[in-house]
Amino acid sequence: MMNYSEIYEQELLDNVMPFWMKYSIDEENGGYFNCLDRFGNVFDTDKFMWLQAREVWTFATLYHEQEQKPAWLAAAKHGADFLESHGRDEAGNWYFSLDQFGNPLVQPYNIFSDCFACMAFAALYKADPQPKYAEIAKSTFDNILKRRANPKGKYNKAFPGTRALKNFALPMILSNLSLEMEHLLDQQVVDGLLKDVIHEVMDVFYQQDTGLILENVNLDGSFSDSFDGRLVNPGHIIEAMWFMMDLGVRLNDKRLIEKATDIALKSLDYGWDKEFGGIFYFLDIKNKPVQQLEWDQKLWWVHLESLVCMAKGYALTGRTECKDWFEKLHAYTWSHFRDPEHGEWFAYLNRRGEVLLPLKGGKWKCCFHVPRALFQIAQTMKQVVA
Repeated sequence: MMNYSEIYEQELLDNVMPFWMKYSIDEENGGYFNCLDRFGNVFDTDKFMWLQAREVWTFATLYHEQEQKPAWLAAAKHGADFLESHGRDEAGNWYFSLDQFGNPLVQPYNIFSDCFACMAFAALYKADPQPKYAEIAKSTFDNILKRRANPKGKYNKAFPGTRALKNFALPMILSNLSLEMEHLLDQQVVDGLLKDVIHEVMDVFYQQDTGLILENVNLDGSFSDSFDGRLVNPGHIIEAMWFMMDLGVRLNDKRLIEKATDIALKSLDYGWDKEFGGIFYFLDIKNKPVQQLEWDQKLWWVHLESLVCMAKGYALTGRTECKDWFEKLHAYTWSHFRDPEHGEWFAYLNRRGEVLLPLKGGKWKCCFHVPRALFQIAQTMKQVVA
């Protein structure tokens, strides 16, 4: 078996992080430029709060867990200062986007800005334990829990009292956020939250008949035979399963780890494009046409999170299916997404695996999934080698 730990760590340190350090930091106005083309040129100056926060998290986490490089800590604090000064409305909700100077552009309709701001300041507190970082993380976390039942609040487009669905994304993110916030929360709060999110992910959204997880279910957890109710996002499922594996380790719950591994393997087999390779973005559980026109695209984060999941599955269970899938994913991902010429990785491929958009950062991609995955895999594979 190749020395994957060394390969992934070298890619993180030599190819990916230098790209973001060189091109994304806005020295004049604060924060980071999100929208970078293949060569690192800024093609749009809008700043998206959840991406700004993700980049803070990345720099802070690498400083705390990989190597205490002063430049990484300085970059994390640079982004955090911008977020602290401009990121929230008067009620403490985090905007979706700002202009380059920090003026609000899009209202705080999306709770994921709050979730990643919470992660960012929790991680920064580990790297530089200033009380204000802990306070921002905890107050944001409290706000998330208040909005949990209706994340979009007044910005919800659904007509009240009709087809009420709940979405998988929030319990999925909370399953990771609960561990990211553990050092700042009361243990009873953490224990209760862990129990809730595991139940939501592994019981409510999980469908026993297919062995898969749906993106949306009725409020009582039952199936909704509609566009939204039939929707499957293989990448979301697989990413959530490595969150569940981490929770299984935290709780010493081997059954949870095994079940998460089973679901991840089932999702990979279901989502893999048997004709062209790679993992589909969206599918319909009844094989009906999906509403997302990008359904057959191959996305960077889906494949990277799958690699993380299979690395953890193999390290924790020793199952050869995980090892086989890791090697299959590694071959596809490194040959299609990685840019050996100009650094970082491409984000969007068409179904055939050709680069669809040559950007390195945009409205949905930033300094997060690629470096986090590379770091997670490098650390996990050290356990396998050991």
